[in-house]
Amino acid sequence: MGKLTALNNPDLILFVGEALVGNDAVDQLTKFNQCLIDMSMTAKPRGIDGIVLTKFDTVDDKVGAALSMVYITGQPVVFVGTGQKYPNLKKLNVHTVVKALLG
Repeated sequence: MGKLTALNNPDLILFVGEALVGNDAVDQLTKFNQCLIDMSMTAKPRGIDGIVLTKFDTVDDKVGAALSMVYITGQPVVFVGTGQKYPNLKKLNVHTVVKALLG
C-alpha cells in the first residue's frame, strides 16, 4: 500500500467503509490509516485524505461513528453512499447527522 502511494502519488487517498458497522468502522479506519503511514516509503508518510461511507441510508443511531472517524483522523467524510449506483454517492448532509444524533 505504501509503495503504491509512493509510486503513483494519488491526489486523494480515501478510506471506504460501511456505515452499518458502527464503531467497528472506527477501528478499521484507524488500522488502515496507521498501516498506510507505517508502510510509507517516503520521508513524509501520507495518511488518508478523506472518508467514504457506504450504506449510509440505512444508518440510524450508528451515525456517531462517522463523527468519531472525522475526529480521530481530522479528515472529512467526502461522500456517503445511499444506494447501488454512482449517482447515489452524495455529499454528507451535516443537518441529517445532527438530526439523527439528537432525534
